[in-house]
Amino acid sequence: MFASILVLIIILVVTIVITAYVISVYNKLVVLLNRAKNAFGQIDVQLKKRYDLIPNLVEVAKRYMAHEEQTLTKVIAARNNAKGALDSLNSRGLESGGIKDFNKAESGLLGALGGLNVAVEAYPDLKANKNMMQLSEELSSMENKIAFSRQAYNDSVMNFNITKQIFPANIVASLFSKFKNDLDILEFEESTEELNKAPKVQF
Repeated sequence: MFASILVLIIILVVTIVITAYVISVYNKLVVLLNRAKNAFGQIDVQLKKRYDLIPNLVEVAKRYMAHEEQTLTKVIAARNNAKGALDSLNSRGLESGGIKDFNKAESGLLGALGGLNVAVEAYPDLKANKNMMQLSEELSSMENKIAFSRQAYNDSVMNFNITKQIFPANIVASLFSKFKNDLDILEFEESTEELNKAPKVQF
């Protein structure tokens, strides 16, 4: 009789400990996932401001760069593609794997902006234009903020991924669909060859 009660007590204690551990890991993963989402939200704000600014930049450049229509068209197309990728990512969620498509779209935009930067060098009057200088300064400031926010996001993603990969937390993570996939980091700057031509998109 006593042995049966002891076994039941042991089973109950083990069950409580395991349940408490699962709850603890679940809550920790929720916190880390929300931190990553919040960090991406900071990037999202800056990216949308940049997307709104680019058409104004192109409009000013268009007045001076009559023979660079292809370059300007490429910038707008890349901007629209990147904006579409961001909108898609926001609707699907970070866990969807959409970061890879977003990285590719942003790489294309940075490459197009790098090409525009090179083309602008041939137009001294455009470089000296007050509107162009102001827009370029705003764009450069946004790029710096995006880079800073991107690092914060990548740090959050790394913390989330490492936590869910470590045993035995990985077992708990595998039980919940929202934690099954690792989050992808933002790496569009490193993967863009044109970026070395215009690290801060300065015109």
